[in-house]
Amino acid sequence: MGAIAAVTEPIRTILVDSWHAPLLSSKIVQSLRDAVDALADRTGFSGVVRLDRAGETEFSAAYGFADRAHGILNTVDTLFAIASGSKGLTALLVMALVESGTFELATPARSLLGADLPLISDDVTIEQLLAHRSGIGDYLDEDTIESISDYVMPVPVHELASTEQFLPVLGGHETVFPAGERFQYNNGGYVVLALLTERATGIDFQQLVRTLVCEPAGMLDTAFLRSDELPGRAALGYVFADGLKTNVFHLPVLGNGDGGIYSTAADLSAFWDSLFAGRIVSPEGVAEMVRPRSDWPQESKRFGLGFHLDATGDGVQLEGYDAGVSFSSRHYPSSAMTYSVMSNWSGGAWPIMRLLDERLGI
Repeated sequence: MGAIAAVTEPIRTILVDSWHAPLLSSKIVQSLRDAVDALADRTGFSGVVRLDRAGETEFSAAYGFADRAHGILNTVDTLFAIASGSKGLTALLVMALVESGTFELATPARSLLGADLPLISDDVTIEQLLAHRSGIGDYLDEDTIESISDYVMPVPVHELASTEQFLPVLGGHETVFPAGERFQYNNGGYVVLALLTERATGIDFQQLVRTLVCEPAGMLDTAFLRSDELPGRAALGYVFADGLKTNVFHLPVLGNGDGGIYSTAADLSAFWDSLFAGRIVSPEGVAEMVRPRSDWPQESKRFGLGFHLDATGDGVQLEGYDAGVSFSSRHYPSSAMTYSVMSNWSGGAWPIMRLLDERLGI
């Protein structure tokens, strides 16, 4: 126990500041940095925190361990899983295919599914799946999950290595409400979207995301990685704040449309810049995706197509939460400000994100 405790003690490992243009005063940045450091020490935070404004990095800091058993520290370049943050990339892939004429937002899912998933109603459209307004049954209904540390996959996770392998778990779920009637967050709907992109193009979903989203965005380190073949730069996901139990048996061995891509804090900053510069999809496509489709009062948010939106104002968010993963990245176009928190344990990101929200006036 003593050896493990020594390895898992929270440590701040790297801090990199860029002062090309001091957009926030040094006093404000120092105060924020000190507050993040103190909270990270109190909570045992493991991960990376980064703040950018107008293309300049105000600060970037890494804490804790990527691999607790071997004492490998997180760095600002560590790859972290972002769970449902991947849904924004899935949505952008779909919009890129819409803009290329492959299909339309109004295209019925049934036209590409054929005889598969017969419980999905004939009138469910791609747009409704993107907006969480499809009403289809969900293979992973978050309202029924008691604890993030539960084992919730309905089949052995090694069997979920391709989109087509999800068909047995996506099927058999009755419609919950008529298509378009209301908002209800739905993980399965985003795997269905991944399936539709493959059926329409004949190309694997993960490769489509790489080619049509990550490369145009300059996200060169972002990729779907198998959990049983992680490279040395990737952080293991820990189910609890201390101890050595990882999430390798909790999640699909390879991420898909609803989550599981790995990224870095630098790639996330590149993502937001590229998104609003129109380098992934057109500015008109971006505007369509961040147009509020639904209120989400339980989360004090709204939702567009693949993106969380602040309840008021222009804030756009990606967010993810899974066993061994907690992640949030926020961008404010009006102030050109981005801040991201990536953590490799289930509850790590939220206290730091709340602090940033409070200190940055969000």
